[in-house]
Amino acid sequence: MPQDQLSDVLAGLRADAVVTGHFLFTAPWAIRKPAVAGVPFRTCVGAPFYITVEGEAPVLVQPGDFVLLPHGDEHVMSSCLDEEPVLFDLLMANKGIDPRFDTPLQFSAGGGGDVSDLYTGIVVYRDVVRSPLFSVLPRLIHVRANDPAVAPWLVTTLKSFIQESMSCEPGWAIAAARLADVLFVQLLRAHLLSSANHMGWLRGLTDPQIGRAMASIHREPRRDWSVGSLAVEAGMSRSRFSERFSALVGETPIGHLTAYRMHLASGRLADRNRKLIEIAESVGYASEKAFARAFHRWAGMPPKRYARNMRDLYDLEKNG
Repeated sequence: MPQDQLSDVLAGLRADAVVTGHFLFTAPWAIRKPAVAGVPFRTCVGAPFYITVEGEAPVLVQPGDFVLLPHGDEHVMSSCLDEEPVLFDLLMANKGIDPRFDTPLQFSAGGGGDVSDLYTGIVVYRDVVRSPLFSVLPRLIHVRANDPAVAPWLVTTLKSFIQESMSCEPGWAIAAARLADVLFVQLLRAHLLSSANHMGWLRGLTDPQIGRAMASIHREPRRDWSVGSLAVEAGMSRSRFSERFSALVGETPIGHLTAYRMHLASGRLADRNRKLIEIAESVGYASEKAFARAFHRWAGMPPKRYARNMRDLYDLEKNG
């Protein structure tokens, strides 16, 4: 995938918050983590551990490997597969820990054997569920330490980032969120460059001609695009472009344009200071009415109600 197109895809990622943790687990151990409204990541030093998402094969995480759970699925982490897991929340309660959204977690547990030194985090992105990027990512991404696409500084940076957040020095929360953007993009980049099994519009981006048209949409979503003008960007005939785009991406060129516009608009609706017409115009609609119809078809609700829901959710997360 050409680097400029990958940058276009990842440029909009912006963490709202990050919760970090550092745990020492001694074998045998097993914990069950419930689903979360965020993107958990895991790495370790010391003894390897297993991570299992229901319906997926267990993954053995070796020291220096990274695991991302893009959809925040419930999962089990363990020193061995036959150990009965303890619910993470129950483990914390037994230790007298009252988890807070703005406070890093740190504790030790287990049976006293080999040590798995885990560094973990949950990155919170606003409206992850409807993001076109997250919609095509698998439930679990395993990035191996020896993957040539992984920057050699990544493990050290991640541990330093978590250790810094654990200290809770002034400004740690915003610093952690910004650094989480860098770390997440690097891990996602490694996954995309290493995997040949891209789905949906990521598969379209790997095609030189379709990728050019998609990158143009992502750079200028408010432009009055048509199938014809996008075909010109791709250097193809209109009919051939439309056919190939649909085959690779799984939706029509205009369908993709609309979905991408609505994704951008959904993030902007959380801004209390922006008027609806401003948001509509920023994604290529000349009137509130036309924008509202398109948004309702995409989100299943009017934009103003969606905005209220998003603000309520953000306020709840912010106030912990």
